[in-house]
Amino acid sequence: MWRNIVSNFLTILIVGLVMIAGLVAWAQREYAQPGPLANAACYRVERGATIGRVSRDLADMGAISSAYIFRAGADYAKKADQLKFGSYLLEPSASMEGIVEQITRGGPSTCGSELNMRIGVRANDAVLRELDPATGSFVEVAKWRPAEEETPAAVTKAREKGDLRLRVTIAEGVTSWQVVQGLNGIEALTGEVSSVPAEGTLAPDSYQISKGDDRNALIAEMVGRQAKLLADAWAGRDADLPYQTPEEALVMASIIEKETGVPTERKQVASVFVNRLRQGMKLQTDPTVIYGVTKGEGVLDRGLRQSELKRETPYNTYVIEGLPPTPIANPGAASIEAAMHPDATQYLFFVADGSGGHAFATTLDEHNRNVAAWRKIEKESAAQ
Repeated sequence: MWRNIVSNFLTILIVGLVMIAGLVAWAQREYAQPGPLANAACYRVERGATIGRVSRDLADMGAISSAYIFRAGADYAKKADQLKFGSYLLEPSASMEGIVEQITRGGPSTCGSELNMRIGVRANDAVLRELDPATGSFVEVAKWRPAEEETPAAVTKAREKGDLRLRVTIAEGVTSWQVVQGLNGIEALTGEVSSVPAEGTLAPDSYQISKGDDRNALIAEMVGRQAKLLADAWAGRDADLPYQTPEEALVMASIIEKETGVPTERKQVASVFVNRLRQGMKLQTDPTVIYGVTKGEGVLDRGLRQSELKRETPYNTYVIEGLPPTPIANPGAASIEAAMHPDATQYLFFVADGSGGHAFATTLDEHNRNVAAWRKIEKESAAQ
């Protein structure tokens, strides 16, 4: 009898162990396989959150199939107590294993709000955006000029959450003085920039920052990016360009940047100035004259006077030969590229055409006709 009891017990034990093993294997597959989340979604791990709280939240929002398996998997991986505060973008069909890895790895938030402080040519502004998980793109929530307007309530609310991402964006064509003024006005940064970097040496780009970052360190990053960009572009430049150094090419790029805001025109504009340099013609470009007047400190909100066009300064390209001594702004990558690879044209002139772009010409007669057409457009616009 005891033999039968022992035999039955062993049988039951083996069956139980097999069932447990099968259950464990099933749970492991469930933990690692794609999850039930149909669309991308944001999930925020609050400060001090527990794995139990997180597992229930994720189950309630349909991101995981089992809160218990999620907790067990996190415990087994020894990550249950490693939750990192922040907002996370959960991809469709994300596995429980992947979600655990994502919310315990940490790093910058991948979802939620972003405050972008933009330093522009004519004005500085700030934009609060939130990521739309469904499209993966940002939606503008608020836009304002910090120097002129009060901070919107939506920004205060986003800051209170504690994981608001910060970004500084430098527009193409801003001067180094404008960059320094803009950075010194951003309260999230520390350390004052006491001297203005050399014109043209700052890379217009978007920079992610954190509260308390040093302004001078950010300036150094801008200088480093622009130096690398210029060096790489110079190494791959066209042959027989009429400038001898990367610094001269940077001057040319800054003039191109200030002459056109139409991306498709940059290389045509570059060809005009390259052709003029090759033929020994004066560049005769207004932006350089304006820089000689303003020194890059602000915007000239009026037309140039005849006295300014005739006055001999290092930046008056109606008077001097060749390029001015320094860049007149910080050019972006596209304008640097245009300076290194201008279009092959015979153009020597260009003037606004009324559409936001320019009319190009190879002869003075053709150019004069284009100028007359532009004057007519100006006159008609003034009469309206």
